[in-house]
Amino acid sequence: MTLVTAVKSARRPHHRRRRVPVGPAALCTVAAVAGAAVHLTGAEPGGPFPPLLAAVAVIAVAVIAMAVIAMAAFPAWWARHHRHAPPADTAHPADGAGGTEEDRTEGTEGTALWRMRTTVRDAPGSLAALCTALASLGVDILTLQTHPLAEGTVDEFLLRTPASIPARRLTDAVAAAGGRDTWTERADPHDLVDTPTRVLALATRTALDSAELPLALRRLLGRCTVHSRPAVSPAGRPAGDLPPVEGVLEETVMRLRDPSGGELTVERPHLPFTPAEFARARALLELDARLGARVPRHRDVLTLPEGGEITVRRADQRDVAAAKAMQERCSDRTLRQRYHGSSGDAHRYLDHLLSPRFGRSLAAQTESGRLVALGHLLWDGDETELALIVEDSWQRRGIGSELLGRLIGLAREAGCGQVYAVTQSSNTGMVAAMRGLGLPLDYQVEGGVLVVTAQLAGAGAEPGPRLEEAER
Repeated sequence: MTLVTAVKSARRPHHRRRRVPVGPAALCTVAAVAGAAVHLTGAEPGGPFPPLLAAVAVIAVAVIAMAVIAMAAFPAWWARHHRHAPPADTAHPADGAGGTEEDRTEGTEGTALWRMRTTVRDAPGSLAALCTALASLGVDILTLQTHPLAEGTVDEFLLRTPASIPARRLTDAVAAAGGRDTWTERADPHDLVDTPTRVLALATRTALDSAELPLALRRLLGRCTVHSRPAVSPAGRPAGDLPPVEGVLEETVMRLRDPSGGELTVERPHLPFTPAEFARARALLELDARLGARVPRHRDVLTLPEGGEITVRRADQRDVAAAKAMQERCSDRTLRQRYHGSSGDAHRYLDHLLSPRFGRSLAAQTESGRLVALGHLLWDGDETELALIVEDSWQRRGIGSELLGRLIGLAREAGCGQVYAVTQSSNTGMVAAMRGLGLPLDYQVEGGVLVVTAQLAGAGAEPGPRLEEAER
């Protein structure tokens, strides 16, 4: 069982000092000083000192009394006016105490977030030595995960460090404390969510939608690539040897049996997977297998510019027959623009395209239920492809633009930084629909094939309304 521990920053204890009744003590002190002054000056009639000197002594005593009383009252006034102020603590500048508001903001000049993973001996005191080395640099440990291995333990930290400390200095400090095979990379505020919460959220999304499994694996395992291989290729050939049901872990590669058939391969060349990560991935696949095929069935009803209504909904492999019927009504030119080859091969890819394991699909259908357009968002390793086909008699009515806008919304929700579409350079309708998104576009033409890439990260334009994850 994997141990997941949230490590809180150590704070210096605030000792409550015993309150002393300063006010009465001050008054008693004033009375004693006044009595002594009167006695020394001889202020009584016939005393040895003149009356003027006695008056000066009395005035001095009064000033001293007022000062003592003010000093006694000052702590009570300060506590009354500052009871909600946080205690000053300059021992942890990395937390932002004692700095400006900008210094306390993540990712500013004051602090930086880092993910770090290192391997230590499985012996008492190993983790304590690492924490001591990091504390000596003013580093705050926000979260810690331990991954037990056959020999040693992999410790994964989320750190908040002073911005002036480079990754190399962190690595050197950890190496001096006994860490080896240390890996570091920049983190962001989204990583502040603890691992159990993140895993539960990913499991929930996977339970709602079969298409979420590859994305959930990518979010769970960090910077990795997920490849899906069907049991039978679009050409009808078997895929070859599949991994056993329990999967295979080979350092930087996981091979997992896809519950819907075929194989899921997860690669992370820069960092080996741990047995704990392998177990988490298998648990997500087991959840997917137990729930079976599922797609949110929400529908959007749209009114076309010339009148009439069209319904946009999520599509899956249950729509293969309707999709084939639509493509049979399409012209050869439309099929060639979509599939970039012989129109006779169009039907072979539908089962693959409509599988939620390879992406998300949207269908547009008429009031009578006839499917007239399909849009796909396809996971292609680290990249994401857009694909679109609209039946000839329904083209130039804005249906393609509506589907593209919703597909962009799904891509943003999936965390994609960019998407690309491949079409023929003569397909002016697709080009116009891409330009209508209002996103930064890059064009590349080669041999009559046009690749249009839309940049999503940081783009100011909002996509069209997206389909919700569950029925309203």
